[in-house]
Amino acid sequence: MTQSTSASIGHIHDLLARKRYSVNEIGEGILRVQDLESGVSLRTVLEGDILFLSLVCMVVPASSITPQMLHKMLAADNGISTSHFQIYDTGKGEVAITLNNFCKLQDLGPEDEDDILSCVSFLLADVLHAKHLLGADLHSA
Repeated sequence: MTQSTSASIGHIHDLLARKRYSVNEIGEGILRVQDLESGVSLRTVLEGDILFLSLVCMVVPASSITPQMLHKMLAADNGISTSHFQIYDTGKGEVAITLNNFCKLQDLGPEDEDDILSCVSFLLADVLHAKHLLGADLHSA
């Protein structure tokens, strides 16, 4: 990782901390960001000039992922228009359902700062909707 990338992750860390998020660097180019009001955490990974953001909605038994649930996750009208779902095998018979977003950074000026803050707030809003959207299916599984 180059020095400019390292400086960029520091800039992102400082930006989020100034906006009253709890921010910890947990690896090179990786931040754990927690919304202090809701307690919801997400991770950011900086790769080159792309900042990837990911938030675990829930971890469920793999057997609970039904075609109906997948249809809800992929439907264009599911109410989650700014983020996308992914499913990761945890290796323990369970899967993590995540919401993900990203932004391309230019010069870390005001527009990039707005993009970063927007991506974080979209994920925090989308996770509440996602848990509601998927919750009924999981509780009946």
